[in-house]
Amino acid sequence: MLVAASALYAFGLWWMTLRPTPYDDGTAGVLRAFLGLLASSPVTAWVTFDVVEFAANVVMFVPFGVLAILWGGAWWVGILSGLATSAVIETSQALFLPTRVADARDLLANTLGTALGVVVGLLVARAVRLHSERIADAIESS
Repeated sequence: MLVAASALYAFGLWWMTLRPTPYDDGTAGVLRAFLGLLASSPVTAWVTFDVVEFAANVVMFVPFGVLAILWGGAWWVGILSGLATSAVIETSQALFLPTRVADARDLLANTLGTALGVVVGLLVARAVRLHSERIADAIESS
């Protein structure tokens, strides 16, 4: 199951980051309309394309951190792996994809997302371990 989840995530990461364009004209139109709607209100006018893109990059790399922990890696290895993967993506975009924009902010957002994923993974692993220990204690005491 972990292999399948990792493969699916890797394909999705490639799909979003290493294609010539991240989305088609229809998606761009929907995004422009959504951002225009947000810009029309003083309460949400701060939600710009840059904010949405940064947040999307953070969210896109959360599974990376979770998977790193599920594979049994140390937390810091997971974060460094996310940073390295992001650096490879941004370098590939700069060198081989002239229609894409390599950006240091993406490196930051992707690494932040990985770190958040590592925290989520550690919390889930801890909860599962504690639950398993309770079950083992219950079986042992009966």
